[in-house]
Amino acid sequence: MKSLVISLFISVVFMISSTQAAEYLRESVARDYEENLEEMFLHFHRNPELSNLESKTAARLAEEIRVFGYEVTEGVGGTGIVAVMKNGPGPTVMIRADMDGLPIKEQSGLDYASEATQVDAAGIEQPVMHACGHDVHITALVGTARQMAERSDDWSGTLVLIGQPAEERISGARAMLEDGLYERFPKPDYALAFHVEADGPSGKVFVPLDVVASSSDSVDVIVHGVGTHGASPHQGVDPVLVAAQIVVSLQSVVSRTIAPLSSGVITVGAIHGGTKHNIIGNRVEMQLTVRSDDHEVRTQLLDGIDRVAKGVAQSLGVPEDRLPEVIRSPVETTPPTINDTPTATRLLTAVGKQMGDDYLYELPREGMGAEDFAYFVQPGLGVKGVYFAVGGTPEDELGSQPSHHSPFFKIEPEPSIKSGIEATVISAMTLLSE
Repeated sequence: MKSLVISLFISVVFMISSTQAAEYLRESVARDYEENLEEMFLHFHRNPELSNLESKTAARLAEEIRVFGYEVTEGVGGTGIVAVMKNGPGPTVMIRADMDGLPIKEQSGLDYASEATQVDAAGIEQPVMHACGHDVHITALVGTARQMAERSDDWSGTLVLIGQPAEERISGARAMLEDGLYERFPKPDYALAFHVEADGPSGKVFVPLDVVASSSDSVDVIVHGVGTHGASPHQGVDPVLVAAQIVVSLQSVVSRTIAPLSSGVITVGAIHGGTKHNIIGNRVEMQLTVRSDDHEVRTQLLDGIDRVAKGVAQSLGVPEDRLPEVIRSPVETTPPTINDTPTATRLLTAVGKQMGDDYLYELPREGMGAEDFAYFVQPGLGVKGVYFAVGGTPEDELGSQPSHHSPFFKIEPEPSIKSGIEATVISAMTLLSE
């Protein structure tokens, strides 16, 4: 009986202290937002930079985090930054935020809308906009850095913060790994990240337990033909006809190659060929995007494109030495992002307990968007990943909000940033209290 009373007493004390800690965290984040983070968000929103060109953004991010006592390294994988705080024995937790904007002219109507332009890698001046919420992510990373530093007496282990370039090109995470991220710096046991979502209610948190985002592969198919006069098609091989047949036949790869309950998409986004009405040309270029939710299906789809393109060409008389070229982009490619289910379940419970269940929501997947966070948690690396979402649109505006990558895109920054910080700190503290 005595042991039961002691156990109940300890449970009550823990519940009280946990509630007090949650309230203190919320108050601390709110104060930081008012005093620092709101201005920082406005700065990042007004000054976006394109993929792999985020030098000023990275410098500001490094400057802000360094003052909290982190050891900060710049120029990792291009413009990436890595901030490390070693705080005794324990696991290593990595928290990632992406930094890049998009070549879009902002038309959101916000009084702090971006008017920035930047010369891209091809030498062309582009309008630039944070049309996917990365300004929220990096602002929240600074807020998280502060909260974790102030709570260093309450956790033990190593914290690694990442400012990642070129997520929009799904190449920045891979570039950081190729630059020795897991060799030069403490390799994480866990990796965390979040994305603000325009189709989620402001400040609410969604933690998927398995698949978060699809794989993405950009594929170019170059179809060769035999040119001739448009009035004498029998004297050549029409690459436009071959390309058209390939477009239709590619859909059989999804409908007749992969299992019915598996997900896959092959979209032909662009076709370019020919020069004039009455000329059958020699070449057609096609641009495809390929999406899947697991590694095996991804391989099936990519192999299927090669098989169909060459098989259709052969059936229409394309010579063996002129069969289509199928070229996978070495840059715009990423595996699917899949959460570690036990870890995601654990963090969902912790976030719900400390933030309150009314802060949780569920967001059904309606598309196959991609995310290169997947590279940090690839099978075989031994890193358990959890990627979650924070809503960014007032509930009464859901259903009419502009989508990500739209010139009209906008989110409600204050609740998004505050909840992003809270959920990230709770998650990191949970993992670093092992």
